[in-house]
Formats: sequence, C-alpha cells, structure tokens
Amino acid sequence: MATRSRSSDVKRAPTVVALANQKGGVAKTTSVASIGAALAELGRRVLLVDLDPQACLTFSLGVDPDTVERSIHDVLTGSAEIGDVVVTCEEGLDLVPSAIDLAGAEAMLLPRPGREYVLRSALEGVDTAYDVVLLDCSPSLGVLTLNALTAADALIIPMPCEMLSHRGVGQLLDTVADVQKILNRDLEVWGILPTLFDGRSNHAREVLADVGERYDLPVLEPPIPKTVRFAEAPAVGRSILSTARTSKGAQAYRDVATSLLERL
Repeated sequence: MATRSRSSDVKRAPTVVALANQKGGVAKTTSVASIGAALAELGRRVLLVDLDPQACLTFSLGVDPDTVERSIHDVLTGSAEIGDVVVTCEEGLDLVPSAIDLAGAEAMLLPRPGREYVLRSALEGVDTAYDVVLLDCSPSLGVLTLNALTAADALIIPMPCEMLSHRGVGQLLDTVADVQKILNRDLEVWGILPTLFDGRSNHAREVLADVGERYDLPVLEPPIPKTVRFAEAPAVGRSILSTARTSKGAQAYRDVATSLLERL
C-alpha cells in the first residue's frame, strides 16, 4: 500500500482491516457489515470487500450476487479495475461484491507469480477515496485469505464465546506469523472480537475471560451479544444498525467501531 501520512493537508491511504477466521459461523460477515455501517455513521468513508465465494456480505447489503455483472473475481483475475466494480449500498457504504465465480479464482491465481499480492495491488487504485477498507475473508486459509492478510494493515479475529471456537484460532495465528515474516511485515493483529455472547451463560463468561490470556491478544470490547436481530437484518439488505437501531447488538458494534477510530 502507499506510504501513510497523518498530515491534514495530504491525502493518505486508507487503513485496510481484514476480518478473518477459517471457521464458519463466527459472525464474521455480520461484523464487517455492522462495523462498516457504524464507521459510516461516524463520518468515515468506508469500502467493504467481499472475498467469500458464498457472497454472504453482498447479499446482506441488498445486492443479489446472481445479478452482479462484475465482481471481485474480475478484479483478482485482471479483467477489471476495483473502481469499476464498486456498488453503492444503503447506510453510506460502498461494496466490492462477490459472486459464485470467485470459487474458481484460487485455481486461476495459483500459477501466477506474486499471487499473494494481487489484492494489495488492486487496492492501490482506491488509496485516497476511502478512510477504511474492510475485508470479509472466506472461511479458509487459502489464496484468497492470504491475499487479504497481505493487503491488510490490521487483522481482527471474530470468535464466538464457545470453547470449540478456540479450535483453529491458533492455526490462523500461525499463518499470520508466516505472513508477517514473508509477505507483510506491517500486519498488526488488533485483537479478538468476541461474538455470539450470551451473558447468562457461565460457559460464555469463562471463555471470554480466558481468550485474551490464551492467545496473548487484546480482546475488543464490548462482546457482541447473541440476538435474533442479526439474522433478521440480511433479509432487508441492511445491517442491524439500520434494522434495529436501539438494540444491544447495534450499540455493541457502535462501541467497537468507536474504539477503533484512533487506529484508523
């Protein structure tokens, strides 16, 4: 990415933040959409990038993946610039959508030299258009996720407050260490984002108390509560900040976004 400058009269590159966890069902897509919407509420210019062939983020923001003419697949395979595929969604968010053909992108990228840097190079074309770029990674540690980690300035790891959800986080952190050594020395791990938290459960509270020490990482606060409101939001193509503005879930994401502001 371009060199950053904090001078008020010089445009600077956006902060690129990947949300990754190779385990599915961890509220990763929900977190990308909700943090993005919260940052937009706070006046930041936000671009979301859907790097999952299942296109859940795309669908959640009201874009039908089956009708997308060009997507992140076209960007990664070199047939389009990233600015050519951006769509504007509600809540002040811009989106680089995904589609099912992204499933074939990994095979197409494998023989390419420098394949891990393709997304990073593509994002250089939008350096000064946004304040923050949030990357919704696929639930795997394949080429697409490596592209995200190579392009990112920072990583947030969504993790449900359930003991089984610890499985895989260590493997992800091993991959992150390799990326930091070989591909992206500037990548920072901002911490674990506890999701699907049930404050009535002793187990959930024990996991929340344990996770930071277990991985020697910051734990972002507050934990995101488990609520049916999150499942309802994608049906109308908006985030919980729009569909249930005063809910505990919406407020939790607002608080997390506010805590991230000083880093952006």
